[in-house]
Amino acid sequence: MARIGIIGCEGTMGHALIQMVETTDHELSGGIDKGGDPAALADVSDVLIDFSAPAALEANLHASIGAGVPLVIGTTGLEDRHHQAIDKAARAVAVLQTGNTSLGVTLLAHLVRQAAERLGPDWDIEVLEMHHRRKVDAPSGTALLLGAAAAQARGIELGDHSERGRDGQTGAREHGVIGFASLRGGTVAGEHSVILAGEEERITLAHSAESRSIFARGALRAAEWVIGKDAGRYSMNQVLNL
Repeated sequence: MARIGIIGCEGTMGHALIQMVETTDHELSGGIDKGGDPAALADVSDVLIDFSAPAALEANLHASIGAGVPLVIGTTGLEDRHHQAIDKAARAVAVLQTGNTSLGVTLLAHLVRQAAERLGPDWDIEVLEMHHRRKVDAPSGTALLLGAAAAQARGIELGDHSERGRDGQTGAREHGVIGFASLRGGTVAGEHSVILAGEEERITLAHSAESRSIFARGALRAAEWVIGKDAGRYSMNQVLNL
């Protein structure tokens, strides 16, 4: 049994996590939202799960380091400076960061990596995602995770080889780039498709989230896995031993 602290407890994912923890033998050590003290929560927890906001990340990392407890980060919309802060914190404590805690999406990214590596750069890759109308970042963290998997397989940097949105006279598609398209509407929990388009054939790898409980379930499994791990930066791939 572990004491689990939730950062961002008033959000949609925070509520889903609380409900998920209550179905297990684990103990909910507490939850905080905007204005709360992550250090106080860390002091009474065995692991922290963060689904808050990028602006809160630095304080959450400091709290994790100060208490010596691991941190699972599911917050999306992170920039390079946030990842640099995570890298620095991972020298002192175990940090598991992911753009999506779903076990199914984790496996999907693995399949995308394999497909992109084996098919080669002559196959165009497009990532299509749709989420509920309230989502504030685009492309989604999951879409970027999938794009990064394809880029890694090709040995390229996603930031230097991506197209995000096309409008007007854009010209022909640039060879070797990874394209992104984002749709928003309704109450969609998450739809992601990775399209690999070759000459006269096309492969689509896809995942549909029917409920946010899948993300809570995966985050809880990640939290269980990271407890007791040495300082370092971890991913969901390691949780599934991929």
